[in-house]
Amino acid sequence: MPDAGVEPLHRYAQTAAVAVVVVGCYLVLHPVVPAILFAAVVCTATWPLYVRLRAALWSRSALAALAMTFMLLVLVIGPSVLLAANLASNGSALFEAGKAMLKYGPMEPPAWLLQVPLAGELLADYWRRLASGSGNLAGEWKGLLDGARAFLVRAGKETGEGLLQLALASFVAFFLYRDGDALMLATRRSLERIAGKLGNELLETLENTVTGVILAVFGTALAQGLVALAGFLIAGVPAPFLLAAATFFLSIIPIGPPLVWGGATVWLAMDGQLGWAVFMAAWGLLAISTIDNLVKPYLISRTSNLPLVLTVLGVFGGVIAFGFIGLFIGPPILAVGLALAKLWASRRLADAAAPG
Repeated sequence: MPDAGVEPLHRYAQTAAVAVVVVGCYLVLHPVVPAILFAAVVCTATWPLYVRLRAALWSRSALAALAMTFMLLVLVIGPSVLLAANLASNGSALFEAGKAMLKYGPMEPPAWLLQVPLAGELLADYWRRLASGSGNLAGEWKGLLDGARAFLVRAGKETGEGLLQLALASFVAFFLYRDGDALMLATRRSLERIAGKLGNELLETLENTVTGVILAVFGTALAQGLVALAGFLIAGVPAPFLLAAATFFLSIIPIGPPLVWGGATVWLAMDGQLGWAVFMAAWGLLAISTIDNLVKPYLISRTSNLPLVLTVLGVFGGVIAFGFIGLFIGPPILAVGLALAKLWASRRLADAAAPG
């Protein structure tokens, strides 16, 4: 007969072993949680497209998953790399020019600085004052260089981590696409065991909410960014990719995109290109703002009822919590939380109204 004191020790040892494994798994997966969440959000939102593509590719799941992953690389990671390279190039040029000025004396501002919409002349004048001054101005310039160096190092680190997370998310997305049916079946069975009949409703709520937020918020943002990029390229506005990226990020704010294309319009007018300025203004009003004023409200009303304040908080909170990749996973997480809270509240009201 086993000793009665040994049984509790054996049970405690098992619990401790499970706890060690759980903690170890958390420590290993914690750094890649943003990438996994991003992959899950993207796969959930684009699953209908994957199903159609898989049917067109003779039901070959691996081939369809590879094609979807390639599209994710082209549409998300490609523009992010171009944006990071553009920012790094301009930042490095500014930093090297500042070092040369301190070493060899005053120099004229670079041509691209004069081409910055709205603020180009002001920045160039400030450049000349710093370059020709001495004493306090020289010290101010050195302080600016030190700050710029720290900013570039931090921005480079954050950008590199963000691109690494995106690349890892693409890798994870391939397996989520390929094995999505089996994962969905396992998830559905688990939710049924945990929540009973409510499990299917929870899963449907999650799927509809994530898809709705991606289409309403980021779908329209991507559309605005691409349309703005086409206008900037046609009109010959400097740094079109940077301005298109700014349009994408600012699209969550109602007056965000007009600040970008409006600034480009003013720059064209001040540069004497009145015809292109008129074109840019018309393009902004009829093309870029049309997406914001018509397409976004339609998609939001059809797919998502996430309030604007939660969208903004999700974007900024996601970036603070997860870095660059948090831009894409912050709003869906808040939207899912809001949807589950509403579902819980409606269930409570239904239970309260049901006859005893």
